[in-house]
Amino acid sequence: MKHTLQFLFFTAMCLLLTYTGVHAQGCVAIKADGPFSNMEHTTQDTSYKGWELTASWRYFKSFRHFKGTDEQKQRQVIGNEVINHQHTIDINLTRNFNQYWSVSVGIPYLVNTRSSLYEHGGKERHKSYSDGIGDSRIIVNRWLFDSRKSNGNIQVGLGIKLPTGDFNYKSHFYNVIPSERPVDQSIQLGDGGVGIIAEANGYLGFGSGFSGYSNLYYMSNPRNMNGTRTYRETLSATLANEAISSVPDQYLARLGVNYTIAHVFTISAGGRIEGIPVHDLIGKSDGFRRPGYIISAEPSLSYAFKRVNIFASVPIALKRDRTQSVTDKENSIATGTYVIGDAAFADYAINFGVSFKF
Repeated sequence: MKHTLQFLFFTAMCLLLTYTGVHAQGCVAIKADGPFSNMEHTTQDTSYKGWELTASWRYFKSFRHFKGTDEQKQRQVIGNEVINHQHTIDINLTRNFNQYWSVSVGIPYLVNTRSSLYEHGGKERHKSYSDGIGDSRIIVNRWLFDSRKSNGNIQVGLGIKLPTGDFNYKSHFYNVIPSERPVDQSIQLGDGGVGIIAEANGYLGFGSGFSGYSNLYYMSNPRNMNGTRTYRETLSATLANEAISSVPDQYLARLGVNYTIAHVFTISAGGRIEGIPVHDLIGKSDGFRRPGYIISAEPSLSYAFKRVNIFASVPIALKRDRTQSVTDKENSIATGTYVIGDAAFADYAINFGVSFKF
């Protein structure tokens, strides 16, 4: 009840602050509180000075299991697939100091449910839950050029992710001892690491209302493991190395084309890739993670009037790949056979948001 009231209060604040409703294609390998700070509209006026508030909502349902790129269709036939429903409300406040420099602070609120058999003794399907504040971020951005003298620009950003989300959130599990356990890594509210964020955003005008956009994002998590118990070693002795959760890196890239009508309505078509690598850029990569990536087609729309901008996108999965983890590779060497775990991916995600300049 306490967490539900917190969520309702947070949602109400979003509605109040944005005058309207709330803002990756996802899989259980990928955290839901990902790079919301990436620029949604790449032809924005970079000369604006002042505050900008963005409220966004993201939802996806992951249920299709993959090993590598092979879908495990039998999981749905026999009914033992894992089903995640993940909602994220993200609030991002930006202070634009001039046409070059800005600072953004963002914090998400997550509401997740996870339905499975194997986590509840293997014979009965039950749900586990998590909701609350996720990991927050602070990013300093700079446009490299004077947008008033060019039809394109590049913005670079550097920041940190703070471990404000609970990375040891517990829920009730059935037919197992102990019954109060940490929820699966995919629906934990945080990862327990202080992350280093690097991003680059760009746009280029082609004329006649057409422009191109790109977003690049990488979050490095130097911390190795966060101490959260997974109980995976109780499923199989070969998973002993996955008894504790890893603190993985995360990445995203977007590329596409915009068509703007009357300077207010923009139709966009592009692609994106996002995922979790097998090995981190900095530090060790021990413990449990589900590495993998998704390549998606991403149609989107936006409408701008006065100081309000409304946007929406629906990334649709084209390729889903659950790659070998460190433990998979170790077990492949030990057994002499190819070993790979699985992960559940979504068919699509829904992103919706509103930004307001004041």
